[in-house]
Amino acid sequence: MNNRSRARLIFGIAAFVLTAASYAQWSNPAEDVPAYHPAAPLSLASLPPILSGSKLIGPQFQDPWQKHVYQDVAKVSSVAYQLPCNCRCDRSLGHTSLRSCFEGLHGTECDTCAKEGFYAYQQTKLGKTPAQIRAGIAHRDYEAIDLSRQ
Repeated sequence: MNNRSRARLIFGIAAFVLTAASYAQWSNPAEDVPAYHPAAPLSLASLPPILSGSKLIGPQFQDPWQKHVYQDVAKVSSVAYQLPCNCRCDRSLGHTSLRSCFEGLHGTECDTCAKEGFYAYQQTKLGKTPAQIRAGIAHRDYEAIDLSRQ
């Protein structure tokens, strides 16, 4: 390897190291947390409704769990409002919390949203606070839920 090639290699490695170091220095780990609200809404009436009743039929609701998760999330709507959704629909669909997934049909097609919805309901019934449920979601405890058994 000649001196010119060696200098290019060293320059390339140095540029890579500096780029990686500057990215880590300026990145904000808090931006990696999906969107959620830190407190309950002032009024649930001011939010779009969670799909219910006759809206829970049709080709999107083929599996029993699909209807069931919407019913359960509706029971803990203010808790779901305070929880993030790890499918990152905040980025792709503009959702502001787990509750947003059930205001439309997204909750029928996304296993992550559905499992988190069931998890939120189960943990609320066990007396857990939204902050404790958020910690469980961050730990991915919801992944143990089997949708076929819901």
